[in-house]
Amino acid sequence: MQFFDSHAHLSSDEIWPQIDEVMLRAKLSNVRRIMNICTDVKTLNGGLLLQEKFSEIKNAGATTPHDVEKEGEEVFPIFAEAARNKKLAAIGETGLDYYYKELNVEIQKKFLIRYLHLALECNLPVIFHCREAFSDLFAFTDAEYKKNAPAILHCFTGSIEEAEKVISRGWYLSLSGIVTFKKSEQLRDVAKMVPLNQLLIETDTPYLAPQSKRGKQNEPAFISETARTIAAIKGISIELLAKATFENAERIFQ
Repeated sequence: MQFFDSHAHLSSDEIWPQIDEVMLRAKLSNVRRIMNICTDVKTLNGGLLLQEKFSEIKNAGATTPHDVEKEGEEVFPIFAEAARNKKLAAIGETGLDYYYKELNVEIQKKFLIRYLHLALECNLPVIFHCREAFSDLFAFTDAEYKKNAPAILHCFTGSIEEAEKVISRGWYLSLSGIVTFKKSEQLRDVAKMVPLNQLLIETDTPYLAPQSKRGKQNEPAFISETARTIAAIKGISIELLAKATFENAERIFQ
């Protein structure tokens, strides 16, 4: 049995000082692939070093919706160059976040479109962050992104109806440790309905540790709890869940 953690921030300040120990624990927990998410120049440079050191790691990159107003213009050309030079396996996380009212919505939309176009240019999948902004995300991607182009809705926390719209576009839906939380009944309903061939699992390290590790710093080694929870919801073995999500992630990230 092997796991693919489709979304982790391994070059973040929280994980970087202990990366060797984190990667060893991941290996001992059957985590064989990790998509490292780079969100600025520092984490991109760190991610490229990690990719050289650990064969399990590949990188994705983009400025998050939270940071595009502050550093989007400065950092976009750097991510674009990395993508064009085939140093990235995906573009993201990009998207829209309307939960934080102080964030500039128009700037978020502008950079979402720029990253969508970059992904199409480089023939790379997009990893979306979306919070309380699904209708706009769908509208912009329908207008600016090619139909059936590969995409992932990372750390999905929306409704059944929103999940159905993700699935109908042919995207992958990724579930994190949130699905294990005691109050996540709606998300467990989503987990039950998502087709196995469009499902991914992730840790979002160092955030969102699963229920038994609540309050701790998350890491890829903890992904088995998320997998076990989803497998139980779907009434399948954890081995089948791991195999399907591993193959899905390998397919989209090539």
